[in-house]
Amino acid sequence: MMELKPIQQSFSVAYAYKLYFTNGLFDTENTLFRDIMATYKPNSTSKVLFIVDDGVVKKHKDLLAKIDRYCNTHKKTIQLTQSIIVKGGEQTKNSEKSLNKVLKGVNENGICRHSFVVVIGGGAVIDMAGYAAAIAHRGVKLIRIPTTVLSQNDSAVGVKNSINIFGKKNFIGTFAPPYAIINDNNFLTTLQQRDWIAGIAEAIKVALIKDASFFDYVRKHTRELREREMEPMQYTIYRCAEMHMQHIAGGGDPFENGSSRPLDFGHWAAHKLEHMSNYKIRHGEAVAKGMALDVTYAHLTGLIPAQVLDQIITVMQQIGFDLQIPVKTDSEINELLNGIQEFREHLGGELTITLINGIGKKYDVHQIDMEVMKEAITHLNNRSKLNVA
Repeated sequence: MMELKPIQQSFSVAYAYKLYFTNGLFDTENTLFRDIMATYKPNSTSKVLFIVDDGVVKKHKDLLAKIDRYCNTHKKTIQLTQSIIVKGGEQTKNSEKSLNKVLKGVNENGICRHSFVVVIGGGAVIDMAGYAAAIAHRGVKLIRIPTTVLSQNDSAVGVKNSINIFGKKNFIGTFAPPYAIINDNNFLTTLQQRDWIAGIAEAIKVALIKDASFFDYVRKHTRELREREMEPMQYTIYRCAEMHMQHIAGGGDPFENGSSRPLDFGHWAAHKLEHMSNYKIRHGEAVAKGMALDVTYAHLTGLIPAQVLDQIITVMQQIGFDLQIPVKTDSEINELLNGIQEFREHLGGELTITLINGIGKKYDVHQIDMEVMKEAITHLNNRSKLNVA
């Protein structure tokens, strides 16, 4: 019999996308959105399907009318097909209802691989709509317009899309870079205080693992950030997003094929706490709790001294984070700790948990002492109670 040698194929694909900053994106005189669309078809019209978070529509009641007016003004470049409103918040990722609504819109409006899905909303809606765009026709073009601090500085600037299933966060998803991301500061002005604060957790996260000077900036501006001053928030979002995008491009593992995932510092506990609370805890709030727990563990295992732990916890509390870990019984504690194994399963390979051994210095460990982690929970909760008192 003839021996057939393996046929080998290899290729590389370059990805490029930009994050833009603006105010009043859909004011007719603001040409940014039109100009971005024109970069794809300079002398032609592109179909656009808008997917809009219902929470954003409630806070910006004229948004849909402004989109209609904007697209009509720039109809030589933009062909608006439909604006579909979907449920906001993490619940939109917990069933296929919103996903199917987007896919139906793609189908019925003839959105093809040379058309655009434009999603406006918080991180959960952007995750869900991005996943729908990635699987429709094996990928239609996506423009993200994030409307929360957390989505503007973290979740919308990466290459991941997902929904939740089997009680596990982001179990189904894709890596699919967007065509562009546009941050509009005007959307931030209507956020609830807890959503304004929640996104700062991701900035603290990336500062703690990558940039001590950025952490120092946040430390020096805790009052301004808590009191909703826009200029320090703009810088915080910009620097956080910049470091996230630099990590994706320069970290050597943009599609997370390895075992180390430093941008998920604090996230093993965060993902589990979100699920255990039925997503009543916001993602950013859960990340703050998860980081506080992991830096407490880092201290108890000798990685960081008490004064570093104190400084980190104080910064988060001054911004306004509640750092209590909401577990009381042994079964709840064990359920939370199961999140470590679920985290490993989601990533695959060797268990790798990112901790820190100094501000701005990430430190990966490949095993967790469960008894010390339980001690960390008790230590953090006792400390948080004292702070509340």
